[in-house]
Amino acid sequence: MRSRRRNSGHKAKKISRRSFVGGAAAGAVFATVPRHVLGGAGYTAPSERLNIACIGVGAQGTRVMLGYLARDNVQIVAVCDVDKGSTGYTEWGVGEMRRSVSKLIGSTYVEKGYYTDGFWAGRDPAQYVVESYYAARNGTGSYKGCPAYNDFREMLEKQQDIDAVLVATPDHLHAVASITAMKMGKHVHCQKPMTHSVYEARKMAEGARRYKVATQVATGNQASEETRLLCEWIWDGAIGPVREVHNWSNRPIWPQGLERPEDTPPVPPNLDWDLWLGPSPYRPYHPAYLPFVWRGWHDFGTGALGDMGCYSFDTILRVLKLGHPTSVEAISTKRHEESFPLASIVRYEFPARGDMPPVKLTWYDGMLTAPRPHEMDDGVRLRKEGLLFVGDDGKILCQFTGGDPHLIPESKDNAYRRPPKTLPRSIGHDEEWIEACKGGQPAGANFEIAGPITEALLLGNVALRAGGDKIRWDGPNMKVTNVASANNYVAGEYRDGWSL
Repeated sequence: MRSRRRNSGHKAKKISRRSFVGGAAAGAVFATVPRHVLGGAGYTAPSERLNIACIGVGAQGTRVMLGYLARDNVQIVAVCDVDKGSTGYTEWGVGEMRRSVSKLIGSTYVEKGYYTDGFWAGRDPAQYVVESYYAARNGTGSYKGCPAYNDFREMLEKQQDIDAVLVATPDHLHAVASITAMKMGKHVHCQKPMTHSVYEARKMAEGARRYKVATQVATGNQASEETRLLCEWIWDGAIGPVREVHNWSNRPIWPQGLERPEDTPPVPPNLDWDLWLGPSPYRPYHPAYLPFVWRGWHDFGTGALGDMGCYSFDTILRVLKLGHPTSVEAISTKRHEESFPLASIVRYEFPARGDMPPVKLTWYDGMLTAPRPHEMDDGVRLRKEGLLFVGDDGKILCQFTGGDPHLIPESKDNAYRRPPKTLPRSIGHDEEWIEACKGGQPAGANFEIAGPITEALLLGNVALRAGGDKIRWDGPNMKVTNVASANNYVAGEYRDGWSL
């Protein structure tokens, strides 16, 4: 077992969370008053509840909604999805979502027929879950206080009691939904990745600053103990100045490397296909695009890098206080015009920061991994997903987002005397956002912090689409300086009727 000795010679210096998240990023969400009060044990006054509307209630949106539905200080007041209700949504394990729903409202969800061939999700099932839960809570067996909408713009215009929104749409709708809500004074919790493009990330951060609302991106590892330990250890000099980072993922676990389907099956009657496309260029409906499989298409998702790198890059950029990269280069399997490749390697270069040296960060996906460090003990293998910090005096190997950090080899980890825990610990990722909505300090992954991280992350996709050229990046001016055509992928175009 590895030793966890503390170095009593270190002098603890308390650092505020604001200083931690602000400095580390280099470069919160509900206010209140529900119309319906649920009494009884654990009663929460109406003025302490946060009125939340859910934009996007497929499988992931429903997962997120369930977590907030069970909170006494939250009221779900509306749900919205372009899908009235359909099966085939992805579960993380057989029956995962069915068990989660049944835990809250009992077996009636199954009896209603909302679990047949795959998980049943969409606005009608989500409305049913919310109203069933509140009906059981209020003791009357009846509740009709959660309208279901097709278009989030209509919902925000019509329903005046909304304080905040949960955005859990496909990536290409994150920015338009979030910015629309922020302009109307609503707090926003947005699923990862924060945006579909580099430009949208800049605009989301600007919007949060301008409209002074509480925001949070769903990169929960930012609130973890491990992220703080990595900061404390590396800032303590555990492995000396860090010059390299390697980060690898076994994603994609969805189809990629595809050409556009040629057949045009009819649009399912439950789906508003035009609204699902939103700002993206029009194309005929095909089940190759949804649900979940949209992640592999340039017009809708951000590939493995955007989907998973949003977590690990949050840790890496905080720990090493990284800002804008100066260059990005990508190699991959065969490139396709409309979908991401099956596997890729993306190399970033970041400049020196104060007394911290330049850093080379390499991303691997499609089951590719970093070279096995020679310091690893015999018989130990690299995980399918992982994170490796390389310093002048050693290496720290972690799980993908920084979990289980340890120096290698084990003998060096045992000898390392841990510094005091000087950074403030999080009250919890979602709790940070709720407190920010009530006027507390900004949440740890608010848009102003997550924006620059997302910009750096998504530059990898710009490099992937640039045809193999190493792109040089002017971060403040948001411009590729050496490959003019690559700038076409920094922002993208919106269809008529859609804008930020």
